[in-house]
Amino acid sequence: MKKFDMLTPIGLILGLAMILFGIINNSGLSGASSFLHFPSFLIVIGGTLGALLITFNLKEMKVMPTVIKAAFSRQENELPNLIQTFVRLSDRARREGLLALEAELEDVEDDFIKKGVLLAVDGVEPEVIHDIMNAEISAMEERHLKGRSILEKAGDYAPSWGMIGTLIGLVLMLKNLNDPTTLGPNMAIAILTTLYGTLLANLVFLPMASKLANKTEKEVFLKQIIIEGVIGVQSGQNPKILEEKLSAFLSNQDRERKDEAVAETLEENFQ
Repeated sequence: MKKFDMLTPIGLILGLAMILFGIINNSGLSGASSFLHFPSFLIVIGGTLGALLITFNLKEMKVMPTVIKAAFSRQENELPNLIQTFVRLSDRARREGLLALEAELEDVEDDFIKKGVLLAVDGVEPEVIHDIMNAEISAMEERHLKGRSILEKAGDYAPSWGMIGTLIGLVLMLKNLNDPTTLGPNMAIAILTTLYGTLLANLVFLPMASKLANKTEKEVFLKQIIIEGVIGVQSGQNPKILEEKLSAFLSNQDRERKDEAVAETLEENFQ
């Protein structure tokens, strides 16, 4: 189940707060307005967007909102529950046969688990199940990489457009040195575009891309465990043995929680 990831907005707010702290600490609250310049911001945003439209096609750009949304969501640690699901499936398969698992799948929300178990019920060879499910993992990684690459490219383009804005400002400033009234606005463009481009790249685009890469890595790890669980259920492994096998993937903290949950269950049963 996906939930809202508070760490992403907290990180953004913290980064902006540190910048605001630096500005106010050196120039006071009134000086903060000097760092707000819409034309400079527009150069960076518009230029970056234009470069992205040249790099990617319309179909790829349409997934941008979904990609950004994914950076603000998190997957709950489902590994302990996942292990118990396969223990339950294994137990029923040993008692009633693989065909009985179709009814058990009604309570399973994960489509990847359903696909693997249905392949096992259909009598597909374990090697073929491995190949099919690993191919789906590879396709998922490719989709995630494509979406993530938009943010990575935006992180590359934003500082460059900041430098372009700086060059524009310098050209305008040097061209109008005789008119002191133009020096301030032109200097603002020259300096602030670099600031905006660097800020967007290093606080928004690149950190989000790195977070999505980390999420993909965790999702692949979880799906590899699912494959092991499906093969274990199909081969008729003892539920306890399968549980021990899959528990090897648990962290020490998760194992402690799992042991505590089992102990509580046993204590309740004997009361």
